[in-house]
Amino acid sequence: MDVDKIKAIDIHTHAEVSCNDPEDPIMGKFLDAASVYFKADRKRPTIPETIEYYRKQNIAFVMFTVDMESGTGIKRIRNEEVAQFAKDNDDIMMAFASIDPHKSKFGAIEARRMIEEYGVKGFKFHPPIQNFHPYDRMAWPIYEVIAEYGLPAIFHTGHSGMGTGMKGGGGIRLKYGQPMMVDDVAVDFPDMKIILAHPSWPWTDESLSMALHKENVYIDLSGWSPKYFPKQVIADANSRLKHKMLFGSDFPLIKPDKWMAAAESAGFREEVMPLIMKENAAKLLGLK
Repeated sequence: MDVDKIKAIDIHTHAEVSCNDPEDPIMGKFLDAASVYFKADRKRPTIPETIEYYRKQNIAFVMFTVDMESGTGIKRIRNEEVAQFAKDNDDIMMAFASIDPHKSKFGAIEARRMIEEYGVKGFKFHPPIQNFHPYDRMAWPIYEVIAEYGLPAIFHTGHSGMGTGMKGGGGIRLKYGQPMMVDDVAVDFPDMKIILAHPSWPWTDESLSMALHKENVYIDLSGWSPKYFPKQVIADANSRLKHKMLFGSDFPLIKPDKWMAAAESAGFREEVMPLIMKENAAKLLGLK
């Protein structure tokens, strides 16, 4: 990947359609509800369609699925499928793997294989939908592999659009999205770069505090239009956390062009935008 030739790096995009397997019927209900919540098209793009879209936009992107088999019973999109597309399109695409923490040591074996055989660049965790406390020791074998290779891990934080409006929230427990639950992980796994996804509402200040306090903690700005960001996010992005903020869209629910258009009037300083849009992620991902 020639970082100098791309205009941005989107650190947060989802694979929601498999080219090999049919849509899981339970997942279909979640996608229905999420489409209403985000006012998004119910028809999700395939991975090849996403690659085409980002190549036309000249934006590099990180893509992942979410392995939530234990928490929901939903059959996952296989990490191998996402990773193979990334290997074949490495001028524009990078893959993160997602492994249900309930798989523990078995999951750690998969994590190592995904790194060594498929070259994944990081990992994705979604504690509310995976139904686990981020510091639960069952996840430690997976964390240990990630830390051994010095790779980053994205943790969903804050409110979850997935499950919003469904009966019982689709069984998703929002408490596991509290950022401070990840603080112990940051302490005990200092060689793992931790990315707290989204503005983390209603616990926004916790994420900002953690990114300020912990050298290995970053924030991605996905999942919300910048016009709705809490004012403290903009203030810290413009000052003491300007090297800790990462552009992310949450594609396909939010498209990067709409995110960038909203960011123009959100209050970001002109000189910090290159850091947010590309430079911080390039450094974190080892691209520069």
